[in-house]
Amino acid sequence: MLLPRLLPASLLLGLTALAACQSQTATTTAAAPTAATLTPEASAPAAAEAISAATIGRYLQAVSADEMLGRKPFTAGEERSTQYLADEFRRLGLQPGPGGSYFQPVPLVEITGTPAPTLLVKGKGQPLSLQYKTDFVSFTQREQPQVSVSNSPLVFAGYGVVAPEYGWDDYRGLDVKGKTVVVLVNDPGNAGQDTTLFKGKAMTYYGRWTYKYEEAARHGAAGVLIVHDTKPAAYPWSVVLSGAISPKLRAQTDNKGADKCALEGWLTLDAAKKLFQAAGLSYEQLYTAANTRGFRPRPLGGLTLSGSIQNKLRRQTSRNVLAVLPGTTRPGEYIIYSAHWDHFGVGKAIAGDSIYNGAVDDGTGLAALLSIAEAFQKAPQKPERSIVFLAVTAEEQGLLGSAYYAQHPPYPLNKTVADLNMDMLWPYGQMKDLTVIGYGQSELEDYARAAAREQDRYILPDQQPETGMFYRSDHFNFAHVGVPSLYASGGFESRTGGKEAIAQQRQNYTTNMYHKPADQFDPSWDLSGIAQDAQLYFRVGQRLAAETTFPQWRAGSEFKGARDKSMGGK
Repeated sequence: MLLPRLLPASLLLGLTALAACQSQTATTTAAAPTAATLTPEASAPAAAEAISAATIGRYLQAVSADEMLGRKPFTAGEERSTQYLADEFRRLGLQPGPGGSYFQPVPLVEITGTPAPTLLVKGKGQPLSLQYKTDFVSFTQREQPQVSVSNSPLVFAGYGVVAPEYGWDDYRGLDVKGKTVVVLVNDPGNAGQDTTLFKGKAMTYYGRWTYKYEEAARHGAAGVLIVHDTKPAAYPWSVVLSGAISPKLRAQTDNKGADKCALEGWLTLDAAKKLFQAAGLSYEQLYTAANTRGFRPRPLGGLTLSGSIQNKLRRQTSRNVLAVLPGTTRPGEYIIYSAHWDHFGVGKAIAGDSIYNGAVDDGTGLAALLSIAEAFQKAPQKPERSIVFLAVTAEEQGLLGSAYYAQHPPYPLNKTVADLNMDMLWPYGQMKDLTVIGYGQSELEDYARAAAREQDRYILPDQQPETGMFYRSDHFNFAHVGVPSLYASGGFESRTGGKEAIAQQRQNYTTNMYHKPADQFDPSWDLSGIAQDAQLYFRVGQRLAAETTFPQWRAGSEFKGARDKSMGGK
């Protein structure tokens, strides 16, 4: 799962959240499906039940074994894990992708950047020197030995958002070509006080830091710095710092990243306040203004910024692994099951162990993916639409494998019915809930609700919508190009231990195992809950494969426009 994904402060349930969870349970249990009712044929549930805890365990042990060396891209662990997946797809009798290969090459570049120790701000009064790691971090997506900005005028552009559907444009009337833009983290509805803006406390894509870099580049900015504030960011400065100082994998591009800002980065809140003060402005006043409809961006008091980054570049090709079960009557329409195969490889030893096996993250998703593929092959009735099983690379580096697939789709996007994504399933037994991340986005929730009812489960909306979890796993890249996507699993109410027990188990995982060598297979795990989730996903895919219609984004979803545009060429 992509860092930063889970943090004890923002993920875990306290007593208040547990009470809220129970309140939402009552609401969602009463809701009826509005679009999908699963097929009644007797063989369908039986086929789903072929997915067992034993099958999950067999695959999970294999993909998270020490022999896989932590499944890191550009290592022997990649070769071993991706070859294992391809061999399993072949053993199951699934067909390779276009061109006769189970591998989709994904060209990546590893950029190891060393920023200059200071960012120098000049203008009014004495120059201001911002210190690397203490005041700022910076990096670049440009594939160059050195990048720099020199005396780049500083401007403040609020949240750095251009969202026509919300009547919002933080760049209105502002020319930022060659300038460095300072923007706030998150979006106006989530971070501000007016919950009528955007989607209120539920973060939109406009709140993601990746979007802010993209938008600044589209406007021709030389640099972009996001002001870090722990509460709206939902993670502390230490998370920003740890991610910034490690080598970055990026997608190789024909222009070698020339269309990106030369300098991307973050400022601490204290450093931002110093910067605004040096411009003769009040950070608090401008923050308030930026949270008000009609905000106008403005220069930062004639200040300029200079900084540079030295880079070491390593270009190599990673690979997605994919296989297809052709549909019987509509083979040119596709349903994708996705999970990421990568983790962090061999690294710093903790308690004598240096292999970051990634059993939960995301060995569980891979085990579910393979189990679902096996169930489709064993089912007496084969799907009418084609089923694609996709294991993507470099999720932990920024969803790079799924992004590459979405930009270079082996199968047409306007013929792709849906993406059903699996990332970090909990090995703690069966759950009563099915928590849908990004609840309210698409009709796929209705399919999930119908499948959950077969299992005597209820749908639970995302319990931390303010953290923007919908935008932090591979399904997002499919949503971004318009493909309806589902990302759901049980994890908030255990059938045996209730809500408190699973909250404690999740807390233990997050604190002691997440992104650590301790995330390794445990024979004592109860994998029946993962099997339960995989069975549900199987039933959703089975239903989609039997239909002639396509599920839709709901009105108001930021992804509806991309789908409408894509389907216009259908």
